Amino acid sequence: MPMSDTLLINANIRTLGLTRPSAEAMIIRDGRIHAIGSEEEMRRLVGSGAAVLDAGGRMVLPGFHDTHIHHLEGGHHYIEGADLSACRGPEGVAEELRGFAASSDRPWVYGAFYDQSCLHIGNLDRHVLDRAVQDRPCMVVSADGHNGCINSFAIDLLGLGDETPDPPEGHFVRDAEGHATGLLYETAVDWVNKRRPAATEEEYEEGVRFAQRLANGFGITSVLDAKIYEKFARVYNRMADRCELTTRVIATALVRPGEEAEAAVRRLEAMRSGATNPMFRVHSAKFFFDGVIENRTAAMIEPYSDAQGGNAPLMFDPADIEKLFVAFDAARFQIHIHAIGDLAVRASLDGMEAARKANGVWPSRHHIAHIQFIDPDDISRFAELGVVANVQPLWAHHGASVDELAADVVGPERSKYMYAFRSLRDAGAEVVLSSDWTVSTCNPFEIMETAITRRPAGDQANVPPFLPEQALTIEECVYGYTLGAAISGWREHETGSLEPGKWADFIVIDTDIFSCDPTEIGKTKVIATYLAGAPVHGGLTPSH
Repeated sequence: MPMSDTLLINANIRTLGLTRPSAEAMIIRDGRIHAIGSEEEMRRLVGSGAAVLDAGGRMVLPGFHDTHIHHLEGGHHYIEGADLSACRGPEGVAEELRGFAASSDRPWVYGAFYDQSCLHIGNLDRHVLDRAVQDRPCMVVSADGHNGCINSFAIDLLGLGDETPDPPEGHFVRDAEGHATGLLYETAVDWVNKRRPAATEEEYEEGVRFAQRLANGFGITSVLDAKIYEKFARVYNRMADRCELTTRVIATALVRPGEEAEAAVRRLEAMRSGATNPMFRVHSAKFFFDGVIENRTAAMIEPYSDAQGGNAPLMFDPADIEKLFVAFDAARFQIHIHAIGDLAVRASLDGMEAARKANGVWPSRHHIAHIQFIDPDDISRFAELGVVANVQPLWAHHGASVDELAADVVGPERSKYMYAFRSLRDAGAEVVLSSDWTVSTCNPFEIMETAITRRPAGDQANVPPFLPEQALTIEECVYGYTLGAAISGWREHETGSLEPGKWADFIVIDTDIFSCDPTEIGKTKVIATYLAGAPVHGGLTPSH
């Protein structure tokens, strides 16, 4: 039996549709948009007994899509450990861990989300953690997941000795005598994670519930989980089948260096074919081509410019990149790349160009995520190859990570092309916005404010804009979170804009972000988030 209609009225609707960009009212039927237009038109069309939602003149937008977010894994980290995001020094870390350890009987004490620009090789090691936890192994991981640290108990328990070799693409930091300091870079973090007690799938489900509550509260109705494994796919499949997902999830499955192309495609094909619920699909293949500039693992075309010099290699051999990209492209997977350094960006584009030559042109919409640095010669290649620039604008402002780490390491010339969003957009690239949560907030309004002002959201008084010529407009930002994001994920036929036939995924917000002062955008509150016409956060009171 069909559901009765719902009529949304008194709304300032930005549809993101081409034929009717704005409207006053919308009819929802069976979870989809039945019609949209003026309130007078919609009242004539609506069925009898319809529930009426009055938006109170507020702005209504399509639900946001976060196209690069660590949804499951990030949510799980929040529920399993101490939140270190507010810590600005080693004593703060020790205090938070001490308090968490006193309240937890977990076999390992875990902490996450520390700021790697504040806590690094100069002030973080096993001794900091030892001051907080002596009776159990303890581990902390940075917000971006590329760095971590363990205490002395964990070093001894795991047998991390002077002769323990570094894992591929990872590094155990050692002191002058060759002893492990406890600091972990890149896959050394994974090396430890594989040796501590595994989480249950029920704990992962709890992590998803945490993440989607947070996302829904910020108006997010669709996500691309930026790194999943087979066990994560099982969790998503089970929750989708039980109708427990309140975000539409597409996911990119990790491919590791050294995997043979045929075997990797076969493995991901099994994951893709096993995800049959419309609320969850395995969508693409994920590759890490380098690390981060903060621990000097970003791969640059030319060596680092500071006194220490050096560089970082690509995490995949170029010959393997071509084989893997050609194989995944032929199997009609999207390809999703973590690329921080300009060499990692160039290698990504080279692999995508090889795939296009081998397999022909099709709407692949492969993604390169982050793009902290780019060589100007590569900017035009995004549009030429149909590659999506998946950017996280919250980082594009003056601060320690930009001024004291990145700019000093790469020098002034290459710093001119740091977070070069406008250059990419003007060259015709499809630019979509995302958060990389839990590396940063997943609040789209704070992220859009920084994309427009190139200053930290809510803290702009004494901070000059960072490369203001690279700023985006509010229209470009909203598009990059809605229709543009849906197009980039192959789901524009069902979501991304408010048009008849599409899912009624929409949000009601308290601010007209198109007309307010840009420095106020980050303060925007979401009054209600609707997925398929049903409230998943807040809600408007219906009448009849």
